[in-house]
Amino acid sequence: MDGPGRGFAIYRWLIFSIMAIAYVGAFFHRGAPAVVALDIQESFGISAGLMGLLASAYFYSYAVVQFPAGLLSDSLGPRKTVSLFLIVGGVGSILFGLAPFLELSILGRVLVGLGAGMVFTPNMKILSEWFRVREFSRMNGLFLASGGLGALTAAAPLALVAGWVGWQISFAAIGCATLILAALVWLLVRDRPQDLGYPSLSQTDSSSARALPPTRAIPLRQGVRLVLTNPYFWPLAIWSFLSIGCNMAFGGLWAGPYLRHVYGLSRTEAGNVLNMLAVGIMVGSPLMSVASERIFMSRKKVLMISAAILVSAVTVLNLFPSGLPLVALYLVILVFSMFSIPPAVMSITSTKELFPLEITGTSVGTVNLFPFVGAAAMQLGMGWALDSYGGSGAAGYSVEAYSVVLKILWCAAFGALLCTFFMKETFPGYKRHD
Repeated sequence: MDGPGRGFAIYRWLIFSIMAIAYVGAFFHRGAPAVVALDIQESFGISAGLMGLLASAYFYSYAVVQFPAGLLSDSLGPRKTVSLFLIVGGVGSILFGLAPFLELSILGRVLVGLGAGMVFTPNMKILSEWFRVREFSRMNGLFLASGGLGALTAAAPLALVAGWVGWQISFAAIGCATLILAALVWLLVRDRPQDLGYPSLSQTDSSSARALPPTRAIPLRQGVRLVLTNPYFWPLAIWSFLSIGCNMAFGGLWAGPYLRHVYGLSRTEAGNVLNMLAVGIMVGSPLMSVASERIFMSRKKVLMISAAILVSAVTVLNLFPSGLPLVALYLVILVFSMFSIPPAVMSITSTKELFPLEITGTSVGTVNLFPFVGAAAMQLGMGWALDSYGGSGAAGYSVEAYSVVLKILWCAAFGALLCTFFMKETFPGYKRHD
């Protein structure tokens, strides 16, 4: 490559790999309750509503830190921010696994959300410093795909390990691993090439220099105002609330009980189906980048097509809430996953392209709080819907109860499709006719 040289190229991939591992942990915690939800309900003797509260505590705290994540990324720096909060998340996971009563377990889940919430946005800041403008979308896709590994370990592998040692020890072990990862981030990750004596990419790469506007300081208050007052920010934010939120609400909690109650699958069998959520993320995330950069030359078109396919997949679930063959169930869950979370590659890239580089952390952090508010709200709403039909986690909920959950999914998917019509095309050089 042109620019700083081979040592620079190797080191930036080392940084990317460490941050990707941290993101694996964040995705693991999002999806893990779906596999062990019934075990947790049995351990604490709680209803679906309380189970929804316990699982959604992660998303509330994750959402709360998204705005500070952007501010801290732009001021304190990604390395310090991620290291500190991974310690918080590691302690939270240990607490969640070993808590003797529900209230302490909820606190552990809150701490996990705080820790995991400080990974994605700081990494976007790191990518903007270590990778060229033309590389950002591809690296964003690869990073999101790495989260699919976390979703994968939260499916069948977690089901298997939980069967051996119990869900409590599983989460405590993950917490210990997170503490080790926090130390690696502190020791090896650097915020920008200049921290290791390398020149910045804008100084060494003429294409980057042409692509980047002149650097200028943007005060914090002005940066926040730029984000919140931009009318094109809100369709991206609401799309994130609905599309990504519905995936994390259903796939991260109620899909597991749904498969076990309605289809009569065992924990391991349900975990195998839920593997499709992870496969969808790993396949779909790089695909979105390729579709945008090489096929459609557009961000908006990719988001529109993805939303339309998502509506189709959720429509199938609503039409056949209990009668799908197992092979079809695998396929529908795969499509649902591929076209709900992976398009976030485009929404994040579009958000970054709407605003100056100096407020990348602020803009990305702000838009990234919306999926988790959506997930938390929908998890609670789905839990209340199940409770309203009677039954319990142990005895099982009816097909009619889960039909309400599927209707919530459909409304979210359709709303996400509507949002795409109001988005601004941000693809560089796109020929507009407005």
